[in-house]
Amino acid sequence: MAFNLQQVLKALLFSSSQPLSIKDIQGAFARFHEQATLPLAPAAAEEPAPGAEGSPPVGDEPAAEVEAAPPEASVETAMEQDVPSLITASQIREAMDALAASLREADDVFLLIESAQGYRLVTHPRHARWIRILRNEPSPVKLSQSALETLAIVAYRQPVTRSEIESIRGVSAEAGVNKLLERELIYITGRADLPGRPLQFGTTDRFLEFVGVKSLVELPASDVLSPRQIDAWLQNAMNPSKPGDEAMGLPQEDLPLETAIMTDHGAVVQNLPESVTPSEDVRPPSA
Repeated sequence: MAFNLQQVLKALLFSSSQPLSIKDIQGAFARFHEQATLPLAPAAAEEPAPGAEGSPPVGDEPAAEVEAAPPEASVETAMEQDVPSLITASQIREAMDALAASLREADDVFLLIESAQGYRLVTHPRHARWIRILRNEPSPVKLSQSALETLAIVAYRQPVTRSEIESIRGVSAEAGVNKLLERELIYITGRADLPGRPLQFGTTDRFLEFVGVKSLVELPASDVLSPRQIDAWLQNAMNPSKPGDEAMGLPQEDLPLETAIMTDHGAVVQNLPESVTPSEDVRPPSA
């Protein structure tokens, strides 16, 4: 039986409780070849031939039956002889993709996924309830809509402070941030260079597993606002300006300069007669 890379990878994944990276797999093959080149252990001392001095005479004891090696041992030896001396990263990726496709086509109970830490076999979600029953675990608590909105802001704007989250959502984000910290979906990355040195938050590797991506680059692009537009919107939200008549929807009634003169008392006089010059003190009629 020839060496089958997919079967070896499947065996390694099944026996590991942690995700396996390509570097881990290549390290396993390197150790295999190191052990294959080690010198064999010295052979045991030869037993005296039958009839020789010090040996029991022939016929006194029945000859021991020689047991044949199990067939599994010969198959394993044949596979070990065909192991390539070098397994490249591209070969491992291709074998992993083929293995994942075969599991999906066979509708297997296991799925092969790739996370930020590496590859691993997981149980199909349709069997999750049986696993929880076996382990006597409660059903997972779903995130609320408020927590999901907060998580999305942290994912796309990280590192982000709580005040920036509240500026975008318009409500307090303390409960949502605490819940996400408890679920280990976000973590404290540091402090912002702002007055008061507020804490900044970012997403964790568990968040990548939660959304099913290997890196933040794979997150879907926002089709609403670009990062530059969000920055400008945040700047305006943090430093609001006083709205004018146009922003409030009020009509703009600009009076022409030649027909409107502001008097000392703040009254506006329109359609001045030609005999009156702007330098004259025009006062409103007294009551």
